Amino acid sequence: MNFEIEKTEKYAVIKSKVEKLDTQVAPELKAEFVLLDKSGFRNFIVDLSETRYCDSSGLSALLVANRLCKAANGTLVISGLQAAVEKLITISQLHTVLNIVPSTEEAVDFVFMEEVERDLDSEQ
Repeated sequence: MNFEIEKTEKYAVIKSKVEKLDTQVAPELKAEFVLLDKSGFRNFIVDLSETRYCDSSGLSALLVANRLCKAANGTLVISGLQAAVEKLITISQLHTVLNIVPSTEEAVDFVFMEEVERDLDSEQ
């Protein structure tokens, strides 16, 4: 299996176990996102700490996740970017669209802060 999924009450962590997020594995990642969305998850944390290379199909998979999370009023957070992947995201200007943090722990904190803000907004 190329991805490990850890499900909690508020979010799902998708940990990439591949060195290359390319056309070979991106469709599987997209499928995981769709399955999680259909299962009712609206907050995804994608841990790319083991992924050293990403191409346009990998970025496309991340954008699918971002769209699914936004449609469900949730949050996508990317963590653990290697230098080459971070550079590609910056060159593609996706760093302005995606939520990126250094570690999975910070990603969890980010999701909880977003949830608190959504709860406060809904009370007003």
